[in-house]
Amino acid sequence: MADLRWSLAAERDLRSIEEFIAKDSPLRAVAFVDRLIRSVESLGLTPRLGRTVPEFERSELREVIFRGYRIVYLLSEPDLTILRVVHGARDLASLVEREPWDLR
Repeated sequence: MADLRWSLAAERDLRSIEEFIAKDSPLRAVAFVDRLIRSVESLGLTPRLGRTVPEFERSELREVIFRGYRIVYLLSEPDLTILRVVHGARDLASLVEREPWDLR
């Protein structure tokens, strides 16, 4: 079982998603983020469930999709760190260039 952690960037992503959805419906925003977080909790039991991130092709860098959002995580057993929660329409590679990740 992997120890699940969230990076500061991923926590900021969740807040941004919630704030965006809350413009239309605060209740839906909270419910959406709660469901997203619950969907990630299963990774603790099956950390290799996600696919390898196509942009980087590294076996330890993986992702799962939740309703159009890419949840990118780093698997370094026994830890699993959620790095980002990014809308599927965004360019992940350009976001990484601005982050302090050593992914290349």
